[in-house]
Formats: sequence, structure tokens, C-alpha cells
Amino acid sequence: MNYILFDGPSRNALLPFTFTRPVADILVGIMTIRQKWEAHLGSTTTTVTEEYLSEKFPMVELEENVMINASFLPTTLLAEMVSNLGPNQAIFKGDDIIAFYTNDEQESVDFDTYEILEYNEDCITIENTWDIFSKNDVAIREDFEFLTADRKSQSIPKSVNVIAPENIFIEEGAKLEFVTLNASNGPIYIGRDSEIMEGSIIRGPFALCENAQVKMGAKVYGATTVGPYSRIGGEVKNSVLFAYSNKGHDGFLGDSVLGEWCNIGADSNNSNLKNNYEEVKLWSYETEGFAKTGLQFCGLMMGDHSKCGINTMFNTGTVVGVSANIFGSGFPRNFVPSFSWGGATGFTTYVTKKAFETARLVMGRRNIDFDEKEAAILEHIFEESKKWRKD
Repeated sequence: MNYILFDGPSRNALLPFTFTRPVADILVGIMTIRQKWEAHLGSTTTTVTEEYLSEKFPMVELEENVMINASFLPTTLLAEMVSNLGPNQAIFKGDDIIAFYTNDEQESVDFDTYEILEYNEDCITIENTWDIFSKNDVAIREDFEFLTADRKSQSIPKSVNVIAPENIFIEEGAKLEFVTLNASNGPIYIGRDSEIMEGSIIRGPFALCENAQVKMGAKVYGATTVGPYSRIGGEVKNSVLFAYSNKGHDGFLGDSVLGEWCNIGADSNNSNLKNNYEEVKLWSYETEGFAKTGLQFCGLMMGDHSKCGINTMFNTGTVVGVSANIFGSGFPRNFVPSFSWGGATGFTTYVTKKAFETARLVMGRRNIDFDEKEAAILEHIFEESKKWRKD
């Protein structure tokens, strides 16, 4: 069977992260949503997404296909139901479509003609940006259970101060000495070829993905995920960093999400709680206004390729778009459009020529090419985000 993940109605609510990727490639827990589905189904997947993303994330359609709503994270039961779908069958949870069968000759899909299978069990859905960190606790636990089942962890080094070692799993090649790991409140997963430097103190749930790094003396609270090749230091709480991002210095990052290729300058901090303890609102790209999150704690949402200079301060509930460069004293406003250059005193446009030069250098340091596909995606975002910039 051929499996295709589609963005579904949640795509715009997940901007700025879905500016540069399909919903399927959002990281939550230990794996991206795509990786979770592929692991559960034992099969590769392709994607239905926005046209400007389709060259980098193409769809492959075969004679028989199952379309899966990428906002739903798989469970063992749900993956089994999806793998058993046949012609004219669809899976719903309430009014929400999870998956449906189709073939290459179908011109349209009319669910009134389908046999509807109800999925009534619990599962995680990622429908808003803040779901990525607020549901990261349960996502880490589910991924940990799935990835470590019937497997043996590498030995915990003798120099490690450890609580609840039965909830810790270390992959091959991981390096850690003279650190403290407390897994009594949730599991700790230490990925292949990752490193935790001396003096770090970590509480689960925690996921350190492949080749990621925790710098010396870091203080990390769950539920936190450090994506592949990313680095953290200082104090981090309940945050998710996608791949290739750096928050390597002192300063606080809490209840936040960083996309790929982000960099947080030394001694930068975000607020995650309003002074009056009221519910946090976040900028919504759908309504072009501020949306209620239902959360008292909510920090920084930063899109791919965005950076901030040293000693930057972010207000509670700040949304930063793609390829923004923020610096200077004071608090910048709590919505920074893509390709903005500046800070609290004002912004100008970060022109694509300069932004691309930086992206090329940053990616080149990790031996990854900034190619025409990447440039075309960012060009599209630059044009799409013009209406929010005030030059």
C-alpha cells in the first residue's frame, strides 16, 4: 500500500513552522510526525502539501493509496486500522477525517459513499503551534515506549548521577560523563552520537536526538526535545527545538518552539508568563489577530532561519516568522513578520540577497547545500509575508 500524508485544515494554524515544511515534518516527542507514521506502518510516505513546497516534498501516487491526516499522531491501534483500509473506507474521529482509501482513477472523494470506521480511542493531535510544546510530554512518553520496546540501552556511565535508571535509554555513540539525569517524572532518551557535557542537570521527559548536544552546566526541565544536530545550553524548560538550531549559551528558553536553522544569542531570554497571570494570546496567521491559547505559560514561537543577537528579550507569547534577524535593547513587538531586520526600535526588510548569503554560510557549516529548492521556498515566503511587514 502507498501512504500519503496530507496537511489538512491545521496547516495555517501551524504557521510559521509550516511555511517551510508540511505538517508531517513537524518534530514533537522524539520523532517527526512522518517518522512516527513510517515507523508504525513499516513503510515510507510522501506528502500532499502547498504547491511551492511540493518540489522539496513531492507526492508519489500509485494505483492504491491511503491518505493520512498528518495532524493525527499514530498509535498502534490507529496504525493497524490505517494499514487495513480497503476501497471506499475511511477513518473518522468524530467529525474529523483521519485517513481514507483512494485509487489513481478516482476524480473526487465523496465520504457519503464511503464506509466510515470510527476511531474512538485517545490520540495526540497537533492543530496549533502551542500544541508542539504543550503536548510534548505525552509525545515523548509514547515515542520512548515505541522506540525502546524489546531493546537494550547502552550502559549508563559510572560517573553519571542517576535517578530512575530504568526510564533512561542511551543509543550507541552517545557521550555523557559527570551529569545528573532524573527520570523519575518521565523518560530520558539520549540519541545516537549525541553528547551531554559535564555538569548538566536534566529532568525527564527529555529527548536528545541524533548528534544533538547539551552544553556544559545546562539546566533542563521536561518536557524538552532537542532535535537532530541542535545544541542547547543555559536553562531550558518544556521546549522543542527542530533540527540544526542553536540555543547554546546562558539564558532562559521556556514553553517555546524553535524551527530549523535558528540561533539564540548569548544571555537571551523569553518570558513565558504574563505579569498579571492571564491567558496568553499568540498571533494567528489565519485571523491576522491574536488568538487565545488556553495556556498560562507560553513563550516564543520562532520560524526557520531566524536569529537573535545577544541579550535579546522576548515578551510572553511572541511569534517570529521565517528568516528574521532580531537585535538591540528592549522588547521587540510580539509578532515579528518573516524577513524582518531590527528590534524594539523598529524593523526594516531583511532582503533576500543578504538572507540567502547567511543561510548559505550557516547550512554550509553543517555540510548541507542551500540549493535552488530552498531558495525558491524562501522567495515565496518573502513575497507572501510582505503584507505583514511595515517598511
